[in-house]
Amino acid sequence: MKRLVILGGGESGVGTALLGKEKGYEVFVSDKGKIKKKYKNVLLNNEIEFEDEQHTVSEILNADIVMKSPGIPDKVALIKQIREAGIKIVSEIEFASKYTDATLIAITGSNGKTTTATLTHHLLKQELEVGLAGNIGDSFAKQILEEDYRNYVLEISSFQLDDIYEFQPKVAILTNITPDHLDRYDYKFENYIASKFRIIENQTKDDYFIYDADDEVITTWLQNNQIQSKKLPFSLTQVIEEGAYYKDKKIIITIDNNQTIMPTENITLEGKHNIKNAMAASTVAHLLKIRKQTIRESLENFQGVEHRLEHVLKINKVQYINDSKATNVNATYFALESMNAPTVWIVGGVDKGNDYRELFQFVNEKVKAIICLGVDNKKLIEAFGNLVDVVVETQSMNEAVKVAYKIAYAGDNVLLSPACASFDLFDNYEDRGRQFKKAIRNL
Repeated sequence: MKRLVILGGGESGVGTALLGKEKGYEVFVSDKGKIKKKYKNVLLNNEIEFEDEQHTVSEILNADIVMKSPGIPDKVALIKQIREAGIKIVSEIEFASKYTDATLIAITGSNGKTTTATLTHHLLKQELEVGLAGNIGDSFAKQILEEDYRNYVLEISSFQLDDIYEFQPKVAILTNITPDHLDRYDYKFENYIASKFRIIENQTKDDYFIYDADDEVITTWLQNNQIQSKKLPFSLTQVIEEGAYYKDKKIIITIDNNQTIMPTENITLEGKHNIKNAMAASTVAHLLKIRKQTIRESLENFQGVEHRLEHVLKINKVQYINDSKATNVNATYFALESMNAPTVWIVGGVDKGNDYRELFQFVNEKVKAIICLGVDNKKLIEAFGNLVDVVVETQSMNEAVKVAYKIAYAGDNVLLSPACASFDLFDNYEDRGRQFKKAIRNL
């Protein structure tokens, strides 16, 4: 019996444990932190061995294969020991994909991947059996075990791509590449770029690669590297013969001489970046033969993603907007770009080596006050202190929202778009976004 050791007892870990057991592995789950009660119960009910708040090295180094949670960096001593012992380490996406012959649509990118994945799923589910997994929703492994859909839309991070070998999506989407998570890639942008492009490394000429042709990082890489898959770029600025482009408020998609034209006046998502997300998602729908009418209607009734430019409430004619999912500078760039009123901006958290200069033009034009929300705000104050008159430091979400309430006038926006990770004061970006919404409702 082959032994599968799983590091991390969260959604992907427990999903992999269930699938592994079903497929005849001897399974052991080990988590250095505390495993949540709901996941513990699943492991107990399925008689799967586990430990938490420790890693027993002897129980791990006897594995045939290790699945590690994407949150564990390669630098960790235990991971080095496993690699030195010659044991293969895989991600959940790699492990689970072996057990399905469904059509896989894999989406990665520094920003926009959640919106693009959710929107693609929304377009496809009207006519096809389709699961949504990866960084989002129920784990991929668990869905293969329980639902076994014919199609999956997978939102995939670079950390999950770091541990693939044979993973081969039918359709790969790369939304964009901007410096992010550089702390995990030896502060080398080229390492992070290489990681993102692994999404297409096993594709053949029968597979498709959808990408942003306006993104210089992507187009430069493609000029210097040969790929097998059929390219379907999308663009806001140039006419695309095979793929999608935007002109006169219409999205025009062409694949194999078959053309679809989508008016965008009634699309619910706002902002240029969301036109790109809509182009990518519609290209997939077009490839999978979803009816044009269905694509059109679905774009018009899509509700967007929680914590991504989510309009929470209007109080005294001030609009409060939750963009907690903006954990890097580029995401906040899109948020500030889409503001059309004077904005009180709540920013800060764990800085991943951010360069704030690209935000200066929008801060000058649109931001009337900055509220720093983090344990260490020094870098923010150095970057923006001279650009706005009001900079306030806060240590809790309630405090930040109360300050915003005092500073904002009728007609203003209050925007939470942190440009940083959340782990200094919050569990994760969802926790941060929910605390923001709760604090607003308490006003």
